[in-house]
Amino acid sequence: MLLSLYYMDAEIRPNRSLTERGFIILITVVTLANCASAAVFLAMGATLVPLFLGLDVLALLVAFIVSFRRARRIERVRVSARDVVVTYETPKGSQVIWESPTAFTRVNVERDEDEQVMDLRLALSGRETAVAAALSPAERGEFARALEAALWQAKRGA
Repeated sequence: MLLSLYYMDAEIRPNRSLTERGFIILITVVTLANCASAAVFLAMGATLVPLFLGLDVLALLVAFIVSFRRARRIERVRVSARDVVVTYETPKGSQVIWESPTAFTRVNVERDEDEQVMDLRLALSGRETAVAAALSPAERGEFARALEAALWQAKRGA
């Protein structure tokens, strides 16, 4: 059995500051506030306002559901002596986004005037794909250095 040696096997998960418990508390508070507001507006004779307040809660609910689903998507970057592979993994399965030979793969880094890494891409023969977009600029800079080091080691067989 041949073991595959990875010079990098990084897992990038989007950061979400609100837990599911926090979401339940938030949606409860928003719903109660909207119900109280709706009661006031109904007492004043504004019958359409409660409908729009209900749509407000529904829109907030949908936005958080989409956010939580996207938070389950994991970006995996693997660098071996043979190839560089980027996949998106979800609970339903994984999808290969990028695959290229290590020897010819380049890392393109776009920095702003403060030297923060704004964009990080893998490139090969005119093709490019963004990686580590879920990271902050500082984290993306650290990831860029680690990715370049992994590619350098893989190309030299270190």
